[in-house]
Amino acid sequence: MWRSEKSGLQDWFRKNREFATLPFVLVAVFVLMSALAPERFLKGSNFQSMAFQLPEVGLFSLAMMITLLTGGINLSVITTANLSSIVAALIITQYCSPADSGPFVTLVIMVAIAAALATSLILGLINGVLIAHVGVSAILATLGTMTLYDGLGIAITKGYVISDFPKSFLTIGNGTLLGVPFALLIFGICAYIMSVILSRKPYGLSVYMIGSNERATEFSGINNKKVLMKTYLLSGFLSGVASVIMTSRFNSANAGYGASYLLVTVLIAVLGGVDPFGGFGKFAGLVMALVILQFISSGLNLLGVTAFVTISLWGTILIMVMGMNNYLEKRRFRQIRKDFAS
Repeated sequence: MWRSEKSGLQDWFRKNREFATLPFVLVAVFVLMSALAPERFLKGSNFQSMAFQLPEVGLFSLAMMITLLTGGINLSVITTANLSSIVAALIITQYCSPADSGPFVTLVIMVAIAAALATSLILGLINGVLIAHVGVSAILATLGTMTLYDGLGIAITKGYVISDFPKSFLTIGNGTLLGVPFALLIFGICAYIMSVILSRKPYGLSVYMIGSNERATEFSGINNKKVLMKTYLLSGFLSGVASVIMTSRFNSANAGYGASYLLVTVLIAVLGGVDPFGGFGKFAGLVMALVILQFISSGLNLLGVTAFVTISLWGTILIMVMGMNNYLEKRRFRQIRKDFAS
């Protein structure tokens, strides 16, 4: 029986080599932060705070992950969310005041959320058209749209913050159900749906195939343009969902919110085992990387480390992870060639 369990563990490591070490890293980070700030890190209020912060970063990471799997990237996930949140905020503040409640307010909020999601889909569609049909590289296309969406957001708001929403809208980002934040439930639902789509549906297989070899995928009869269009539409939609949560949690909308999230989303995806060149990556690794970075962020905040130092740390970790992944990949290919030659 011991041999069977050992064999099963070895099979798991072999099938999930992209993130096989993350469970150990997760435990190590938790123990380290608990030791450095035991009285504050282990408090229930701290874990609840992390549960409220995690969903929006998680949704942005999902939006980034699916584009990375195709060998692309979406640098406009944050500005897409900000522009979508501005649209929702303008609708809500036009027809409601913070003290309002009742069926009419609920209707306005539903319309505002629908408008935010529709906006995010349109912005995702623009990315998809530029990349799939015009043929612009993903990094250049989304860099351009990131600047465009940011400029539109600033032009609409003139740089000001739109705030003061009805309490019923604030419940989305700040309310709980049986002690679990609504936002965390929304993230869990989105993550599960995306996991099913990528692991069990033909579209998911096509995404991985395009990331592995786009030319071979096209010759196999798959419509690459259609798959890429769907990918950037989904990425835009997930950014829209994140925008609703972010606007509700902050009780405000602005063109400049969440700028530091862009680096974090790439870091979470790469740390979670997603190949930045496409073709490889699983949601389990993404979720573990998300929790690890949330632990680190919360622990550093409790220790009084400034946000600027934390951002520098994220950049350092990203460089180290990509360098290590590149080294291990080259080492693996050298071993394959050596085994083949012998």
